[in-house]
Amino acid sequence: YSLKGAKYSSRITERLRDHALFIAFAPADKPTIALAVLVENEPGVLARVIGLFSGRGYNIDSLAVGETEDRNFSRMTFVLRGDDRVLDQVRRQLEKIVTVVRVDDISSRNYIERDLMLIKVCVPIGTARTEIKELAEIFRGRIVDVATDGVIVEISGTEKKIEGFIELIRPLGIVELVRTGRIAMVRGNPPTRELT
Repeated sequence: YSLKGAKYSSRITERLRDHALFIAFAPADKPTIALAVLVENEPGVLARVIGLFSGRGYNIDSLAVGETEDRNFSRMTFVLRGDDRVLDQVRRQLEKIVTVVRVDDISSRNYIERDLMLIKVCVPIGTARTEIKELAEIFRGRIVDVATDGVIVEISGTEKKIEGFIELIRPLGIVELVRTGRIAMVRGNPPTRELT
């Protein structure tokens, strides 16, 4: 996040520099797999799909489900960690479920992802609120609620951006945090199949 031309307090600038060093030297983890699963929009589908993951011992890092442009279908976006073997197993198991229409590995393509977070921070009126406001602006977030004892900030973006904001705000005292889970879409206009 660029600080060029911005007039932020020295505490914020220092905190951002420390965080940038932390991110630069963070150890690499297992590869991330992002799957877009198109399913028939009917009761019980989510339970069957989740049962498949838990029954095989896979941990889901993120799950977002919502209706598509066609009300007969829902799209599930799963994010999990694993290698090609895990991806292959998960794909084959998902394709066995009758209500699953299509499974796409979008992590192997050029895609955009977003996560939405609301975070409540306990801060009295004063300089700490100014810090939170400045951090929210740097991360292109916004304060959506103000009370006498704290604020709620809304941030959307990639997982790294969300995690970065959390780490910077943690010393100020997080009261509550809620996230939607990641959603993703392949860039451009890939060929699509007509769904019936």
